[in-house]
Amino acid sequence: MMKRVVIKVGTAVLTQGEELAFSRLKNLVELIAKLKMKKNLEVILVSSGAVGSGYTTLKLDKSNLVNKQTLAAIGQPKLMKTYQEYFEEFGINIAQMLFTADDFDSRRRSKNARNVMQTLLANNIVPIINENDVISTDELIGDNDQLAAYVTHYFEADILAILTDIDGYYNKNPREFEDAELQKIVSNISSEELNKAPSANSQFATGGIVTKLKAADFLMQKNIPMYLSSGFDLTNAYDFLLYDEHKSGTLFIAK
Repeated sequence: MMKRVVIKVGTAVLTQGEELAFSRLKNLVELIAKLKMKKNLEVILVSSGAVGSGYTTLKLDKSNLVNKQTLAAIGQPKLMKTYQEYFEEFGINIAQMLFTADDFDSRRRSKNARNVMQTLLANNIVPIINENDVISTDELIGDNDQLAAYVTHYFEADILAILTDIDGYYNKNPREFEDAELQKIVSNISSEELNKAPSANSQFATGGIVTKLKAADFLMQKNIPMYLSSGFDLTNAYDFLLYDEHKSGTLFIAK
C-alpha cells in the first residue's frame, strides 16, 4: 500500500524550445492533485527545469558553469511561480527545498531536512525539490534522477516515479531500432549498462537513460521500486499511480 510517492520530472518534459511547456506542467500538477485527493497520497516533487526556465529570460551560453548557475538563479523563482499558480487552482500549497550532495552526507543537515519534510507533508503541502545549482561548485549529485533517488530513500517514500521523454526502458535504443521492446519489469541492471556515458536529448538536460538506470539501481539495492514512464503523455502514469494498473512503462523492482 503506497503512502508516500516521489515524482521526478525532467527538463525535456518541462521545456519546449525556449519556453516552459505550460500544458505539460499543468497536466503534471493535475496528476499530483488527483493522487493527493483521490488516493490520499503524500507527494514529493523533484523538478528540473530551472536552467531552461532562466534561459527564457536571458540567453546565456549554458556550457559555461557560471552562466548555468546564473540561469538557474533566474529560472528557479519563475518555475516556482508557475507551479504555485497551477497548484493553487486545486487549493494546494507548495514549498521549495534546494539540496546539494553535501546535505545528504551531513547527519545534522539531513536530520533537519527530514524534520522539515515531515512537517510539510503532515500539513498537506507539496514539497518541490531541485538541486541547488547556484552554490554547487559542479553538479555534485550529477543530475536530478539521482537526486530523486536520494530523496526517495532519505525521506522514506514507497516509490519513485520518473516521468521523462521516453515511455519506459527498452532492450535497445527505440530511436535507432524499430524492433526495440519495452521492458515492463526489470529486476537486474548490468554493470555495462550502468557504466555507459550519459547522453541527454534536451540542450538543458543532464543525464539520459543511464542516470535513470543508476537511480533505479540505487533504489533496488534498498528494496524500493522505481517506475519510469512518459511525462509527455501521462496516461500510463495515471494507470500505474492512480489506478494501480501496470499497462505500460517500466517498473524496476528487486527480486
